Amino acid sequence: MPYAIDETHDQNLMSWVESANDPKNDFPIQNLPWCQVFLDDEDQCVVTAVRIGNSLVLVDVLAYAGLLDEANSGEFSAVDACDEQPFEDRAKIRKQLSKLLSKDCSDLRDNAELRQHAIIELDEKDLVIPFFPGDYTDFYASLFHATNVGSMFRPDNPLLPNYKHIPIGYHGRASSIVQSGTSIKRPVGQQAPTEEGGSPGFGPCKLLDYEMEMGVIVGRGNELGEPISIENAEEHMLGMCILNDWSARDLQKWEYVPLGPFLAKNFASTVSPYIVTMEALAPFRCAAQERDAGDPQPLAYMESDANRKAGGIDIKVEVYLASAKMRDEGMEPVHLSTANFKDMYWTLAQMLTHHSVNGCNLQAGDLLGSGTISGPTREARGSMLELTWDGDPFANPPVPAPGTQRTPIVLPTGEERKFIADGDEVIMKAYCEREGYRRIGFGECRGIIEPARTL
Repeated sequence: MPYAIDETHDQNLMSWVESANDPKNDFPIQNLPWCQVFLDDEDQCVVTAVRIGNSLVLVDVLAYAGLLDEANSGEFSAVDACDEQPFEDRAKIRKQLSKLLSKDCSDLRDNAELRQHAIIELDEKDLVIPFFPGDYTDFYASLFHATNVGSMFRPDNPLLPNYKHIPIGYHGRASSIVQSGTSIKRPVGQQAPTEEGGSPGFGPCKLLDYEMEMGVIVGRGNELGEPISIENAEEHMLGMCILNDWSARDLQKWEYVPLGPFLAKNFASTVSPYIVTMEALAPFRCAAQERDAGDPQPLAYMESDANRKAGGIDIKVEVYLASAKMRDEGMEPVHLSTANFKDMYWTLAQMLTHHSVNGCNLQAGDLLGSGTISGPTREARGSMLELTWDGDPFANPPVPAPGTQRTPIVLPTGEERKFIADGDEVIMKAYCEREGYRRIGFGECRGIIEPARTL
């Protein structure tokens, strides 16, 4: 793996930005995720920043001041942060930022004029989407999720024959990827006929769902016709964010045969405000999920010792929900689930390599979604479709249940949910923890559902 553990990960490293030293803060000096912030000035410009504690450091300003050797052109931007830049150069920028923000460094700390221009207090409303994806592919990489969903509709054959041989994915819609906090209109579309041979219905989605995913942002592309090898795949990754792949299940059921998701997925996908870099994630790498003895091994182009030993990432992911009534009564969001990204059947490197093996040219800034992150227990299911379903294919013995057999989530107000209602807010969180290292987080990915637009 190209992303080494170095001095920037030292758990004892402290910053002169005091809020970063709070052990409960997910943005210590060991993290330094990228983001973009809207500056409400005469130019109304968007600039690149990193978050530390409760502050934002405007990297453009530091670059202009000549404090970043690898970005001293005076016009450093979020595009430059990833566009075809070798990961070695990104690692150097990380080290320079870490040094400038460390407790014992005075270059920025004691330069009041520069600090005034370079450091601003965090204001969530000024954060914008951390990157503007040119393209988007969503995968289906959790065996637990795929087995749960398959068991609802094909209990005798949950997984299709290709699942353990190939990372399944579909081409999503980049233009409808939105920043955390954006309200989501309930989608409208066709639903399956209520009886065989009947006409489809039409109207607002009745089975609206979320999908708890992580996304990886491509840092370097590849030329058309030149695939990315599994050995080099990690070098093409910039970092990760939280991704909520909103899903209209009733629209999906009617339209997905034979070409897969379309209107059920492309109305909106929400991403968190920060790109946590692959460099920051180095201490939290782990082995890829171990395959059962009877499972096929990946084909040679998706197999390497490095990927097998450290292709996974230990990221805990959590989902919360707050109804409009809960918010009106001042109630805290209710916890729905906790899962872990390390339980994915396919690794990020395998997804990226497979995506390019036919010569497809990925580009800097492209977003690859992991697919829903689910685990082996009901509490680790990453969508409402799974969470309220009463079956359990991983129990011993398995618990069968028709796909429609569901127990609703009961909220503190007494409201019940089998799927997402208008006014509901879905909040996703993700963080990494490991003994001997500081906890780092990804921020939050939020969205409130608004009623469908009347046609």
